Amino acid sequence: MCEKKKFTMLDEEFVCDVCGKYVNKLNYTARDHCNYCLSSKHVDINPGDRKETCHGILDPIGVEKGKKDTYKIVYKCRKCGSIRKNVVAADDNFDKILEIMSSI
Repeated sequence: MCEKKKFTMLDEEFVCDVCGKYVNKLNYTARDHCNYCLSSKHVDINPGDRKETCHGILDPIGVEKGKKDTYKIVYKCRKCGSIRKNVVAADDNFDKILEIMSSI
């Protein structure tokens, strides 16, 4: 039987390591990427656990349709090459999402 990924609700504010902007909490689910440049940091093994030791920058490389009416940003880690996906947040930079989609 396939074990489902564990999700730890961890909605944190932070300063983005890529663009340097201050990123607020989402206040409806866990914040996992910068809503300005859409970059993330490779800090989780399972969402919100902060157990990953890589800590590389996750660059947005694509956008894909998720379940129901959601979309996910596809990331590739600069350091280890791992591929990760995060759900698009309501306040994400839509122009940046379109830019990523058009570069595929």
